[in-house]
Amino acid sequence: MKATKETRVRMVALRQGQRNRNFRLGTRGRPQESRASILKAAVAEFAEHGIAGARTDTIARAAHVNKALLYYYFKDKDSLYEAVLDHVFGGLRDHVLPLLESNSSPRQKMLDYLGAYFDYIAANPQFPRVVQAEWMRSGAKSAPMQRVAKEYFRPIFRKVAEILRLGTASGEFRPVNPMDFLPSVAAVIVFYFSAAPVIKALTKVDPLSAQRIRERRAFVLDFISAALFR
Repeated sequence: MKATKETRVRMVALRQGQRNRNFRLGTRGRPQESRASILKAAVAEFAEHGIAGARTDTIARAAHVNKALLYYYFKDKDSLYEAVLDHVFGGLRDHVLPLLESNSSPRQKMLDYLGAYFDYIAANPQFPRVVQAEWMRSGAKSAPMQRVAKEYFRPIFRKVAEILRLGTASGEFRPVNPMDFLPSVAAVIVFYFSAAPVIKALTKVDPLSAQRIRERRAFVLDFISAALFR
């Protein structure tokens, strides 16, 4: 009798687990998990193939959802790509803006910003590849680029420009033009991750290993500090 009862309990648990898995993968239930899984798979697919070459059926399989569910959350591939852009740049904005708006000195704000910017890209090394090829192809007049620039880049640019002005006025910074400084910071941080496959082929060293990431982070902060701080 005891064994029969335990068997029934196991069978009920197995059936419940199967229902939970099916509920997640094949229905509109658990929308936050399904949407997050789709976005994660979409980042990888867009990074590898760009928006033109990306396939929604590949994204659906990687996200463990059916294609109908993908289109329930995102009406087409362009909508999914814009959601990926929001995911990438919304995360960056939310990561760095609180540091730029803190009560620290201009010097400390800049160091915190640079470190947080680097850490965000290091934690998401596919992100630069998601957008660079498409933006080079579509140009500055593309609607996604215009929207991203307005919603995500502009708030960061204004805060960094203000910190540069305050740091220069207080004598902490050398005078620099924000229009030169911001692209230079992005280049020093982002290009390393974009070029990681080439760096690995040239040096036979994994540029994304934990040790190399620590070394690169220290270099970035030292390099920019040497250029900016008095």
